[in-house]
Amino acid sequence: MSRRTISPKVDWRESAQQLAGSIPIGSLHPAVLAWAARRRKADVWSIAFSGGADSLALLLLLWAYWPERRARLVVLHFNHRLRGRESTAEERFCRRVCARLRLPLKVGRWAGRRNGASEAEARTARHDFFADQMKKAGSRVLWLAHQQDDIAETMLMRLARGSGLGGLAAPRPVQSPGPGRTHLRPLLTLKKAELVKGLRMAGANWREDSSNARAIHFRNRVRGRVIPAWVAAAGRDALAGAARARDLIEEDDAALEGWAGRVATGRKIAIEALEGIPRAVLRRVLHRWLLAVRPRTDLSRQGFELLLSAVERGQSTRFSLGTKDFAVIKRGELTLKNG
Repeated sequence: MSRRTISPKVDWRESAQQLAGSIPIGSLHPAVLAWAARRRKADVWSIAFSGGADSLALLLLLWAYWPERRARLVVLHFNHRLRGRESTAEERFCRRVCARLRLPLKVGRWAGRRNGASEAEARTARHDFFADQMKKAGSRVLWLAHQQDDIAETMLMRLARGSGLGGLAAPRPVQSPGPGRTHLRPLLTLKKAELVKGLRMAGANWREDSSNARAIHFRNRVRGRVIPAWVAAAGRDALAGAARARDLIEEDDAALEGWAGRVATGRKIAIEALEGIPRAVLRRVLHRWLLAVRPRTDLSRQGFELLLSAVERGQSTRFSLGTKDFAVIKRGELTLKNG
C-alpha cells in the first residue's frame, strides 16, 4: 500500500507559512482571487479536505494567505469507508492537521457505502454531505483542490463521451452549482508536481489513496496510462495547454449561453425568434426550454437531436417526450402539452 509516512511532529502552522512562501498567492487562478477580493469578511468558507496532497496544499495555503478569515473557516472531511483501516487513518490525519491549525473539522461517514460503488455514487454522497454541512454552518462557498492535471484528465474523459463546450469547460475555477452556492478551485493554475514539491519543501506529510493506483475506474486509467503518454508525445507542456484550452472553452460557452438567454426563455418560445440563429445557440435554447417545462421523461441524446431538428424546421409538430408529455409546435409557438 502506497502512502506517505505520517509524522506527528509536523508543525502544520510552520508548514503552511513555508508552503505559502514557495507558492505565492499570485499563483492561484485569477478568477478565484477576484472573487475572494469581493467577499465580506463575515462570510463562512468551507474547505473540502481528504487528507491527500492536493487538498492539504489547499487547506494550508488558505490558512496562510487569509489569516483574517481563519475564524470563519470550516473544514469538511467525508470518510467513504471503502478502504477499511486506510480510510480510518485518513480521518485521523485530517483531525490532527485541523487541531494543530485550530480549525473546526466536520466529518461525515458514508452510511450507504457498499463494495463496488461507482465514482459517481461516491461523489454524490460526498457532495450531499458537503451541502448539508454548509447549510448548517451558514456557508455558501466550498473550496475544492482540483489542480491542472485534473483539467487534462477531465477533458479527455469527457471527449470520450462526446461532451459539448459546457462539459469540456470543467472543472471551472468559479462555479455556481445551485442558487446561492459557489464552488472555488484556485489550484487550476498549478500542476500536481508543483504542489507535491512545495509540500515536501515545507516538511509536510499527506495521505495517499491506494485505490488511485488501481486501474478500476476510468479516471485512474486516464491518469496512469493516457496522460503520461500524451504528455510525452506532445513534446511540450501539454497540461498547461489543456488548462489554456479550458479557459478559452469557458469563454465561448459563456458567450453562447448569454446569446441563448437573450434569444428566448420561459415555457413558451416563439419560433420566429429562433430564425437565423446558429444551431449551437438553438441547442442551448432548447435545453433551457426543457429545464423550464420539465417533461416527465429523460430525453435520450438521440431524442434530443430529433427534437432539435424539428424545432429547427419550425413546422407544426407534435413530438413525444415520453408516455404523457409532448413538445408541440403550433401557430408559431413551442409549448409543452400533456396527454
